[in-house]
Amino acid sequence: MPVHHSDASVLRSGTGVHAPSLARAEVRETHTAIVFFAGDRAYKVKKPVDLGFLDYSTVAARRAACERELALNRRFAPDVYLGLGEIRSPGTEASEPLVVMRRMPADRRLSLLVREGAAIDDVLRAVARQLAACHAGAPHSREIDEQGTRDALSCRWEASFAQVRALADDGSAPDGVEEIERLVRRYLAGRKQLFDTRIEQGRVVDGHGDLLSEDVFCLDDGPRILDCLEFDDHLRYVDGLDDAAFLAMDLEQLGAPEAAAFFLAQYSEYSGDPAPPSLWHHYVAYRAFVRAKVSLIQARQGASGAEAASRRLATTALRHLRASAVGVTLVGGLPGSGKSALSAALADRMGVTLLSSDRLRKELAGIPAEQSAAAGYSEGLYTAEWTARTYEALLDRASALLSCGESVVLDATWSDTGQREAAVRTAETTSADLVALHCQVPSDVSASRLKTRAPGASDADLDVASAMAAKEPPWTDAVTIDTSGALESAVVQALAAVRSSGTGRVPVFRRPYMEPD
Repeated sequence: MPVHHSDASVLRSGTGVHAPSLARAEVRETHTAIVFFAGDRAYKVKKPVDLGFLDYSTVAARRAACERELALNRRFAPDVYLGLGEIRSPGTEASEPLVVMRRMPADRRLSLLVREGAAIDDVLRAVARQLAACHAGAPHSREIDEQGTRDALSCRWEASFAQVRALADDGSAPDGVEEIERLVRRYLAGRKQLFDTRIEQGRVVDGHGDLLSEDVFCLDDGPRILDCLEFDDHLRYVDGLDDAAFLAMDLEQLGAPEAAAFFLAQYSEYSGDPAPPSLWHHYVAYRAFVRAKVSLIQARQGASGAEAASRRLATTALRHLRASAVGVTLVGGLPGSGKSALSAALADRMGVTLLSSDRLRKELAGIPAEQSAAAGYSEGLYTAEWTARTYEALLDRASALLSCGESVVLDATWSDTGQREAAVRTAETTSADLVALHCQVPSDVSASRLKTRAPGASDADLDVASAMAAKEPPWTDAVTIDTSGALESAVVQALAAVRSSGTGRVPVFRRPYMEPD
């Protein structure tokens, strides 16, 4: 601060109100600003710092930042941001610009309410509604849309990786950062279509950019959302879900994952956002990593506990990136092996899309899934040509979903080596993780099932199953799942196989309410 004895200073406010002596003010400090609280006002002074990603080293730069902060924050809380003021020492023309604000009641800060265990569902619902409304009314432009591309997000991640490495004492990456980098790059590599679609849907907005619970005040007449990001427009031009994910990440850091899930679900509902859970996770991870970087900066400035906070936030980022991994799970096996029952239960448990070859085959033939098309082995709808057409369509649909961030379970026999190899290529081209599960039961169990099962999408009988078994090649890359017992036992085996595949992609958040597993 250029003025050390604030009681001897003159404060002028654009609101025409003179502040009480700042010598008696309460003070709060961040890595970029100092805020004085006096009476019913708050006065925010920018620090004269150059952090690379922002430069407040000159008075002119700080004044411009104050003016920009006022204009941008009035979108969210017009009755809080009152005007531009200045502080000046007697006998000098030098002045320091500051933002004059209406003081918010500290006991209504959302972060405090969370720590106290207060009921906050109504507050979070109101914040989600207000944020969605602001996003819906935000302007759109080519410049804004450009920041929502896959490549723009990739550049922001890469910049943060470089900054975190530079902040490390020896220049090496802190624990977990190498895996974070790998998972981020893999997710983004296969998801260009997802981000292009988000832009087409108008999801990229001029948002808040720094939505933290300590900047949300829960007043009787509605929430006040303060302190949006003003130092770089491009960092504020974000996907609306990215904006909302910042608060979800912060709530999770406060020990309230259920509140985080509830808030994102409410935002998705009010905004009508169909985003896949993988994108929710990716954005929460991104916000956690940004905060980890900020905590490292604060640690270098001597802030107590900042280094531990950085490690905790990096762990959060890594956990969500593992959950965001997009994957394709092949569930195969001979007729009567229970593969379709397992596929349905597994897709439901994981909250992902199920695609069935039996249903798709009949859809391509233009007949209802439950209508019988029974035929002998390799006859009717089950010739080699029909089967090739069915698997090609199955993998085409899977590819489209994977490219848009949706994980899939593919229910088919997968009894042909060429079909399995095609599935591997689909996973590779969409940067998706592949897990293959091979359902197996004793022959007497499958025979009993085939003789007693009700009519459905599958037409295979015992003769067809026997003919297929005689030609089925070994599937050495698949995890064998014993499906002779209870369905839940098979589901447990399958989930363990997915988790142990190294992706950890069983979701933390699930539709429609995103409740934690």
